[in-house]
Amino acid sequence: MTKEIRGTLYGLTMAVVIACCATSAQAGDTLNRVMKNGKMVVATSAKWPPQAFLNDKNEFDGFDIDVAKELGRRIGVGVTFDTPDFSLMTGGHWRGRWDVSVLSVTPTKARAKLLDFPALYYYSPYVFAVHKNSKAKTRNDLNGKIIGVEGGTTSEDYILNRLEIDAPGVPEFKYMTQKPKEMKTYADSMLPFDDLRLGDGTRLDAVIAPEQTALGAIKNGYPVKIIPNDYAFQEPLAIVTDKGDAEWNKKIGDTIKAMKQDGTMAKISTKWFGRDYTK
Repeated sequence: MTKEIRGTLYGLTMAVVIACCATSAQAGDTLNRVMKNGKMVVATSAKWPPQAFLNDKNEFDGFDIDVAKELGRRIGVGVTFDTPDFSLMTGGHWRGRWDVSVLSVTPTKARAKLLDFPALYYYSPYVFAVHKNSKAKTRNDLNGKIIGVEGGTTSEDYILNRLEIDAPGVPEFKYMTQKPKEMKTYADSMLPFDDLRLGDGTRLDAVIAPEQTALGAIKNGYPVKIIPNDYAFQEPLAIVTDKGDAEWNKKIGDTIKAMKQDGTMAKISTKWFGRDYTK
């Protein structure tokens, strides 16, 4: 074995050792940071009622907020909220900016390359919402129409025929038989409803959104209705963490599991949605 070869093998060996040490050092970093700081930084939204929004007191409120607060309480730390751009959060590589995201995120194959999903905590059917004056009775009546969706979400993937949910037991679904005349994307979940409320076909003919969001809009006086007996698709929603911290993922997963087993998750769902979406 030549000196050059020995040097090369030594270099490769040291690189492997350093890489292994670096990986080991990262394990548990999030839990250690959270416990040391006495708080958990949660990435969420301030504009998605009833999942997450600012109430009349300018305080975070909603289903996801209650879940995050209970998660923090059981871990034994306080909770603070941040509202990053959704695409920034789902892009991974958080570098400690957030410890967890509780934002009703669907685990997809593309997102799983950058993020971890330590726990599924509820399920959401996506519906076709139309103006109350619309004559549409089925999804086929929306063929060739203008449809609004929140950008960067599974509703956009559905319209583009590229939806790939990465979770077990997902019900089969069918795409629309024809593509819309136009798909309009919006920065948050309520903006398409703001356009839809202006009138049937004024700016939009329909919105594809979670049933919980559509029902919340109706409850808040929006002149919209849901096309009955027809879900676009049904998706599981997951707690999100940055990729690669097995100890933190287990802590989150075990805590959510306990919240489901003792009925806490069902109570929070019923409080905000009027029914249990956790099964």
